Amino acid sequence: MLERTLSKDRTKVTFVLPADTPPGPVSVVGDFNDWEPGAHTLRPRKDGKRAVTVELPSESTHSFRYLAAGDYWFNDESAGGDPKAVCCCR
Repeated sequence: MLERTLSKDRTKVTFVLPADTPPGPVSVVGDFNDWEPGAHTLRPRKDGKRAVTVELPSESTHSFRYLAAGDYWFNDESAGGDPKAVCCCR
C-alpha cells in the first residue's frame, strides 16, 4: 500500500506492508535509489505494519519493487504495473 503526502514541489511516499508478510527484512528498491537493496528498509510502525517514507519530486512517476530476505522480489499490488510497480507523485 502507498500513502502520499503532497507539498509544493515534493511528495512524501510511504511504502507500507503488513508486519510479517513476507517475513524478515524488506526494502523498497527503485529508480529513485538506483535500485540499491537496503537503501530504504521498511521499519515497524505503531500500528503493527512496516513502512518507509521516501521524498520524491512532485509530478513524477517512479518504478519500484520490494526486496525481501532470500532474494525474494515482489510488486505492490495496490500500485499496479508489471513487471515493476509504479508510483505517481501527484
